Amino acid sequence: MDGNLNALTTVFTEFYYWVTVVFMFLIHVGFCMYEVGASRRRNHMHTLMKNVMVIPLVTVTFFFFGWWIYWAFPMFPFFGGLDLEAGAANLPWAETMGPNAADRITGVFWAAFLLFSWTAASIVSGSVIERIRSSALWVHAVLIGSVWWIIDAAWGWHYGGWMVKYLGYHDAYASGVIHAIAGGYALGVIAVLGPRIGKFAKDGSPRDIPPHNPWMLTIGIFLIYTGFWGFYAACNVPVISPEGIGGEITGTTWTATNIYLAPTSLSGITFNFLMSLSGGLMAAYVVSKGDAFWTFSGGLAGIITASAGNDLYHPVQAMLIAAVGVVIVYNLHFWVERKFKLDDAVGAVAVHGYAGVVGLVIAGFVLWGAPSSPYEGYASINPLGQTLGAIIMFFGLGFLPAFIVAKLQKAAGVLRIPEEVELEGLDYAEHHAYEDAKQAIIEADKEHLSKKLTAAE
Repeated sequence: MDGNLNALTTVFTEFYYWVTVVFMFLIHVGFCMYEVGASRRRNHMHTLMKNVMVIPLVTVTFFFFGWWIYWAFPMFPFFGGLDLEAGAANLPWAETMGPNAADRITGVFWAAFLLFSWTAASIVSGSVIERIRSSALWVHAVLIGSVWWIIDAAWGWHYGGWMVKYLGYHDAYASGVIHAIAGGYALGVIAVLGPRIGKFAKDGSPRDIPPHNPWMLTIGIFLIYTGFWGFYAACNVPVISPEGIGGEITGTTWTATNIYLAPTSLSGITFNFLMSLSGGLMAAYVVSKGDAFWTFSGGLAGIITASAGNDLYHPVQAMLIAAVGVVIVYNLHFWVERKFKLDDAVGAVAVHGYAGVVGLVIAGFVLWGAPSSPYEGYASINPLGQTLGAIIMFFGLGFLPAFIVAKLQKAAGVLRIPEEVELEGLDYAEHHAYEDAKQAIIEADKEHLSKKLTAAE
C-alpha cells in the first residue's frame, strides 16, 4: 500500500464490509426463526435443516461460479459478449480469491454479495414450507442464489450493467435485484408445488393456518430488520474517489457511494431506512386492522418498496412510498390467493416480490429525470426503464426459470413430499427426530420398569 492515506482507506474498507457481513448474517438467523415460528411443530426440524443447508450449498457454488457471473455478465447478451477479462480476475483460482496480501478487499466484498445470495434463497424457502422436499428446495437455492439473482445484479446493479446504461434502471438497495426476483421465483415454485393440505376449503375459500409460535416469528422478523439495515450499509462503497475507479464520473465523489458509485452517505440511508420501516408498519397496521403477522411483515414490505430509490428520496417520501406500497401489496396478496388458489405460507411473494415490483415502478415516476449513474452518457431514471426492469426481474429471471425447473422436478416426482408424509409431518419422515426421541423414552421406561421388578423380586 502506498502511503498512510491509502493504507487507512484499505483497512477501513475491509473492516467496513466485514462488519456489514456480520450484521447480514442475522438475516439468515431471522429467516430460520421466522419460518420455524410460522410452521407447525411436526415440521420444525425439516424447516431448520433446509435453511441451514442453504449456507454451504450456496456458498460453495457462489465461490466457484456465482462471483464470476457478476463480473462477466454486465453487457451480456444484448449489448456485448462476456467480459472475460473481468471474469478471469474473479475465478476461484484467481490471485484475488485466496488468502494473500495482494488483495485485501475482494474476500469481504465477495462475502457481502454472498449474504445477498443467501437472502434470495431464504425468501424462496419461506413460501414453500411444510410440503417441499429438501433436495428440491436446495436445487432452487443454488439456482436463485448463485445463478439467476447474480445475473440480474450484473445487469442492473453493476455500475456498468446494460440495464443501468441503456434503460436508466436504478435500484440502489435492491427492490428488484434481490426482492422482486426472489418473490417471482417463489411464485414460480408454488404455482407448481400446490397448496398445503387443508389450506383451501371445498368451496375454494382460503383458510388461515396460524403460526405455531408467534413469539419466535416476531423475534425472527426483528432480526431480519436488523440484518436488512446492515444490508443497506453493504450496498454502499465507502471512501472512494473518481481516480480510484477510472474517472469518467461527473462531480466529486470523495465520500461513500451507492452501488452505482454515485455519492451517498450512511446518514442518508439511516433516515430513509427508519422512515420507510415506520411508514410500512403504520400502513400495515391500518390496512390489516391490527393483524400482528401482517403488521410485522408490512414493516419489511415498506422498506423493500422504498429501497429502489432510498438513496435519493427525502425521508418523508420514503415513508409515504413505503405506506402506499404496503397497501397495494396487502390487497394484491389476498386477491392472488383467492383467484389462483396459491399458498404462499409466509407471504414472501407479496412482501418481497410484489413490494419490489411496486417499488421499482414508483421510483421511475418519483425520480423521473434524475441520473441513474454518475457516468456520462447513461440514461436517466424513467418510468419505462423501471417498469421493464421490474418485468425482467420478477418474470424473466424469477418466475419463468423457477416454473420450468419446478415442472421438471414434478415430472420426475422429486418436488413435493407424499400426502401421507405431509400429514404425518416431515420431521418424522425425513429426520426421525421425534420418532427417535419417543423410542428412547420407551426403552428408558422399559429399563426402569425392569429394574423395579428385579428389586421387587
